[in-house]
Amino acid sequence: MPAASRRAGICLFFGALVAFATFDAGSKQMLAYYPAPFLNVMRYIAVATLALAILWRHRGQRLRDAPQKPLLILRGVMLATVASCFMTALIWMPLSEATAIYFTSPLIMVALSPWLLGERVRPVQWAAVAAGFAGMLLIVRPGSDLPGLGTALMAVAAVSYAIFQVLTRKLSGKVDGPVQYAYTAFICLLITAVPAPFFLPNPWPGPADMALIVALGACSGLAQILLIAAFQRVSAATLAPLNYFQLLLAVGFSTFWFQRPPDGLALAGMALIMASGVFLALRRTA
Repeated sequence: MPAASRRAGICLFFGALVAFATFDAGSKQMLAYYPAPFLNVMRYIAVATLALAILWRHRGQRLRDAPQKPLLILRGVMLATVASCFMTALIWMPLSEATAIYFTSPLIMVALSPWLLGERVRPVQWAAVAAGFAGMLLIVRPGSDLPGLGTALMAVAAVSYAIFQVLTRKLSGKVDGPVQYAYTAFICLLITAVPAPFFLPNPWPGPADMALIVALGACSGLAQILLIAAFQRVSAATLAPLNYFQLLLAVGFSTFWFQRPPDGLALAGMALIMASGVFLALRRTA
């Protein structure tokens, strides 16, 4: 792999993480004024539009001929569950703590892999998983003042995203990337569109707010484009340890944008989650 291509891929990946973190922070800001289902469906209108563009570019890809349709559908349902739970939890949860709980999903994926993927998990990996969950307990400890419903929704989002990752690995090499992406985008749009008519904003967003909501959806779509471009240049195993840069961005946004810095124990828990996740990601590359 040429060094220049590898550097470009890593830069694209960091750009995707910045876009995802910006989307999360912007969404939390807009949740003060508009319902979560409305913001979610606006996001997936943008993502589905991107999926149509990708399918048009790859004219040979046909969704109805895709193999592994049940797994593709389940993968889309899992991501729609993530989106719905994450967005709703942000109504009450500080951005940094919510993102930290969400980032336990790689640990959950390792814990599930013996049963769902038939992979062997070594004792040192189980120790890393346990350390990461101990970090989550430091964040959601009694007296942490985190809302119970928001915490539960983030836990569901983390488990759902772990299952999404497992399904992505099961489909790897069996279904082309554009088809996987399009299935997921359209299923997420369909599912998030179901509750949206019952949670229409009142009043309707003015031109400035609507432009911001559309821009946030475009930001989410841009993140997907950057991810695709990054994975075309650098292996997923190489990029995996860098994912936790998004958690650092969430801490920064929470502290300086929303004036909700995590306390010392929560920061310690985040450090444990990050260290465990990076360790497990590096073990996969070894």
